[in-house]
Amino acid sequence: MKRFLFLVAAVMPGLCAAQNPQLDYIEKYAPLAIAEMERTGVPASITLAQALVESGAGRSVLAVRANNHFGLKCHGEWTGDTFYKDDDRTQECFRAYASAEESYRAHSDFLRGRERYQGLFDLDPTDYKAWARGLRQAGYATDRRYAEKLIDSIEDFQLYRFDEQAFAQTAPAPATPDLPQVAAVGERRIPVAVESLTLPLSRKVLERNGVPYVISIEGDSYSSLAASYHMSPKQILRYNDLPYEQELEPDTIVYLARKKPQAELGWPRYEVETGGLTLWDISQMFGVQLKKIRLYNSYRGEGPARPGETILLRKL
Repeated sequence: MKRFLFLVAAVMPGLCAAQNPQLDYIEKYAPLAIAEMERTGVPASITLAQALVESGAGRSVLAVRANNHFGLKCHGEWTGDTFYKDDDRTQECFRAYASAEESYRAHSDFLRGRERYQGLFDLDPTDYKAWARGLRQAGYATDRRYAEKLIDSIEDFQLYRFDEQAFAQTAPAPATPDLPQVAAVGERRIPVAVESLTLPLSRKVLERNGVPYVISIEGDSYSSLAASYHMSPKQILRYNDLPYEQELEPDTIVYLARKKPQAELGWPRYEVETGGLTLWDISQMFGVQLKKIRLYNSYRGEGPARPGETILLRKL
């Protein structure tokens, strides 16, 4: 049905926009998403798809009353206006903006400015599937079908065409001079280095917390990556704190060396922003050994961390 409406919209855009709130929303905010892609490198298709899903095409209470189109919560560093509503917990604090434009800009800055999303910017900006999966893996949303929902929106409404428009207007840059890559730490913000290692391999090897890693692609397994980097399957599983071989989804961080006992100096702790993240997820996000995180937090269970919970990443 969505694809049918999209085709009709090409002939009668005014009529379909009035009958379909998604098309109306896309027509209104596509130029803003394109501008944000040019400014920060966040794909316009991903921005629009997230806005459609998070705000119900601009019709959610949060979007209408707080101009928050991306479901961004307050967290520790937020000092602006706020709006409270039930979410994972009762009466959670959400950011409130003066305009939708301000919300779009804040969303781009949020992704650019947090260390756990930095791996996304190593991806092809036109690979919306990898971006969608990467957002889910990094913990943007607790919904296990979040990536699929974004991909469906992009394909149903052909949002990928806006990525092409952005490329036609300007060459993409990995970062803009006025937007350094930083990560929030409590009330502070610190520079985050994401270095590329030069190795005689076709796949790009990155570094996090001083530990080399790669991003898996379709068809990879832990065993195949182990063979590519001249190590045993048991070795690569041990590096990634896995007790046995399991399915490896695309766009997953896979460490090629043993993770560090603690996080970098700028990351003594991590405040969990959304539910669904396990301690293993957090250990992969920061390149810290899982057993050490358990030790620092006197934690022996395997359940997910709670939103708002503080997880120690270093021995204090």
